[in-house]
Amino acid sequence: MSHANACTNLFARRLIVERVAAGWPPAHVAEQLGISRSTVYKWLRRHAEGGDAALADRSSRPIRMPRRTSTRIEQKVLTARRRRKRGAVVLAAELGLVASTVGRILARHHVPHLSAIDPITGESVRTSRRSANRYEHRTPGSLIHVDVKKLGRIPAGGGWRLHGRNAAVSVANRHKRIRIGYDYVHTAIDDHTRLAYSEVLADEKDLTCAEFLHRALAWFADHGVRVRRVLTDNALVYRHGKNWSWVCSAWQLKRRFTKPGCPWTNGKAERFNRTLLNEWAYARAWTSNSLRTRGLDRFLHRYNTRRGHSALGGKPPISRLAA
Repeated sequence: MSHANACTNLFARRLIVERVAAGWPPAHVAEQLGISRSTVYKWLRRHAEGGDAALADRSSRPIRMPRRTSTRIEQKVLTARRRRKRGAVVLAAELGLVASTVGRILARHHVPHLSAIDPITGESVRTSRRSANRYEHRTPGSLIHVDVKKLGRIPAGGGWRLHGRNAAVSVANRHKRIRIGYDYVHTAIDDHTRLAYSEVLADEKDLTCAEFLHRALAWFADHGVRVRRVLTDNALVYRHGKNWSWVCSAWQLKRRFTKPGCPWTNGKAERFNRTLLNEWAYARAWTSNSLRTRGLDRFLHRYNTRRGHSALGGKPPISRLAA
């Protein structure tokens, strides 16, 4: 195929054929165009075999690819992507393949990126912005990120994700002011290993947050992680909460806060929240709030012990702790 520094394009190739047909010696044509005589003879041969159509660029793809992934494995990857709606790293860990191989298969079949699709329906949505600035603490427990994600509770029998926005059950209750309320998912995630601990609680008040932090620190201690710093946003409960301050003092934690207006400072917790929504909260249409809450423990166990993580080279967070 032609490239930026190619001496011949479609016009030059036609000129070669026309001048040689007019009686010009091939050596003179090659000298005028700054190409070799073998190149002139190559285009003359192609024109004799296929006419003007043979002068067009050919694909650089090889005729045979003996090492290409088999069709059976490709279909297995595509089926897993349609069913799980996960990225190359996660699919590779589940299928026993290399993440780069899975990525090439998805790109070959023009499968859109996860950021461009809805996690449930698979339909295209607006993509989100990303930041290239990344950091990572060197040892487990050097820093944990803490954040709270607010989720609407699911009414008995399921909500609109189960019945649809225009279903009869939605129409019947459209004008009723039913206060279902919210769940608050508290999360603590280790900066180095990405080990995560989460609980679904009733609120985000000072005492609730302090009790969660105490249980999270005990959970990390059971896994051999001694936490030394905690990073949070600038909510009043983290800045001035008495119970929160007492727990931090009791565990000898250094408190760190995000820069105001810069939530990406707590990016690992924010990114985990998105994974939490995609692979747990919105991964299926739950029929009840209690069923979704019980599913959190299963998700956390899979996330920490089996799910491939792109920042860890396709390995689960527990692998870094073991290392």
